[in-house]
Order: sequence, then structure tokens, then C-alpha cells
Amino acid sequence: MKAHLTLGAALVGALMALPAAAQEVTLTVQHFLGPKAPAQTRLIEPWAQRIEEASQGRIKVEIFPAMSMGGKPPELYRQVRDGVVDVVWTLPGYTPGVFPRVEVFELPGIHQGSAKQTTLAIQDMMPTLAPDFADVHPLLVHSHAGNALHMVDGPIASAADLAGKKLRTPSRTGAWMIEAWGAEPVGMPVPELPQALSKKVVDGALVPFEIVPPLKLHELTAASVEGPGGLRFGAAVFLFAMNKARYEGLPEDLRAIIDANSGANLAAEIGAVWDEVEAPGKALQAGSPGGQVVELDGAAYEELITKAASVTDRWVAEITAQGIDGQALVDEARRAMAAHGN
Repeated sequence: MKAHLTLGAALVGALMALPAAAQEVTLTVQHFLGPKAPAQTRLIEPWAQRIEEASQGRIKVEIFPAMSMGGKPPELYRQVRDGVVDVVWTLPGYTPGVFPRVEVFELPGIHQGSAKQTTLAIQDMMPTLAPDFADVHPLLVHSHAGNALHMVDGPIASAADLAGKKLRTPSRTGAWMIEAWGAEPVGMPVPELPQALSKKVVDGALVPFEIVPPLKLHELTAASVEGPGGLRFGAAVFLFAMNKARYEGLPEDLRAIIDANSGANLAAEIGAVWDEVEAPGKALQAGSPGGQVVELDGAAYEELITKAASVTDRWVAEITAQGIDGQALVDEARRAMAAHGN
């Protein structure tokens, strides 16, 4: 009997000592856009394929576009924080106040029109921004190519043309910029935008050209407006994040695979992708019946940016009151942007 017990204990011990290679993990990923949007086809699906292949099938990824696991876009951060889903792609701007530091890259005049430049600058600043992400595991924080103004009734030529207009904004700093222009900000997740435009709940929207094809905005707007040489009106920051406990609970070798497909290992590639995906949307708008893409002249663009300068002062004062050195963040962001400029 003692021999049998010893053999049984040895067998259990041997099984427990087996490497984690037999362990399989299924990760759920939820986002708010459709399955044909660049977020899925150019970021999430390639990411999933890479980690599935690198793990030799031990990691499986299930993708749920258009909030198909339930909830609304502003709930995505809470869903991943609380473990309702394993991974999300969302905007920090959908949960105001949770990510105060990363807002610096949404301020007027910081982003210069290149998603790659801004995404690399964000990556450089991740040690400074890290407290914003204490409750999740960030896989990538990135920018799009910047917001253009997409107008229902036609182009604008100056700030005066925006007076009294209702404009959709993705963030509170975007709302402050719209207010500085003399217009009225309307906050809403981007999936709600087509209906808002068609019913003229809003007169226009701050979004990149990337979103034009999946939401068919070229059928709902008469003109898109950007600055000279493709300069934009601020930007939105995006968060690709994993539940912290889920990440930390993975075997070490699987965490290494996730790490190899995160952060600096993704930043340049995804930044370039978000620059590339502007072209189809711009072409659709320019080629649609009655549609056009307009570049403001330098003086008109500078007028809008000058009017929006108060946004940075307001943000610095507010975040400094929270015990965070807002001016230091602005200065560091500008240095990081300059380091990755052309």
C-alpha cells in the first residue's frame, strides 16, 4: 500500500510539474466598430493571428465587433477593467476623468496630422502616462491621423462659419475646442453619428477620414475640411487593453508572446496603418456626388488654432489642480512629437 501511495504521489507531482504547454487560453476581444473597420481588419485580426501562431494554438482569440457581447461603447473600459471581457479597443475619451494624462495628445496643436508620429510619441511617454492605466494592462495606446471637420451643408472658410453650429466631438478637450470656435459641442460615440447627421441633430463632426467608409459618412456630408498640407483639428487617442488579472494569470511564456505583440513592438506599424487608412475615406468624400474635400488656407487654419489655444491653458490648470503637473506633460509631449517629426 505504501508503494502505491508513493507511486500515486509521484504521478501527481509529475503531472503538476508538467510545463504549461498543455494550457489553452481563449481571449475575448470586444470593440465598438463593425467587422470591416480598420480597427478589426488592420489591428485586432492581425494581432490575434500572430499570438495564435506564436503560441502554436494555445491562445485562441474570439473577436466581437459592434458591441456584440453587449453594452455600449462608453462601457468598454469598465468591461475590461472588471473582467467582463478580456481585451477591448476603445477611446479613453469615452470615460472622461479616468485617463487625465493621456489627454495631452488630444490637445489642439500637439498632434500634427501623422498617426505614426503621435503614436511613437505616446510610446515614448508611456512611463509618464502609466498611472492612467494602473487598473488595466495596456497592449497599445495609439492615435489616429487626426480630426477633420465633416459638414452636412458644405465647407467652412473661417471660424465665423462655425458660429452656432452643432458639432460632434469624441472627447471633452474636443468639446472645449468647439466652444472656443463659438460652436456647440455634442458628445456621442461614433456609431451614433450617422443617424445624428441624417437627422441634423448635428451640423458636422470631428472625425478622421478613416471612419468615412464604414459609416458611409460621404453619403451624409457635403464637405470635409482640413488644414493646409493635411493638418488636423486635434486628435483622438485609442486604447487597446487587456484585463490586468487575466494578463498576470497567464503562464510566463504566454505573457511573453503578448508582450512581443504589444507597445513598442506595434507602435510604428499601427501608426503607419492609421495614416494609410485615411486615403480611401478621403477619396470617397471627394468622389461622392456633391461632395468635396477642402484645405483651409493658412490664415483660416491659424485663426481656428489660435482660438483653440485657450483649451491648453484650461487643461493645464484643471489637471494641475488634481496634483498632476500639466505644463510638464505638455512640454514632454511636444518634445516627443518633435523627436519623431519629419
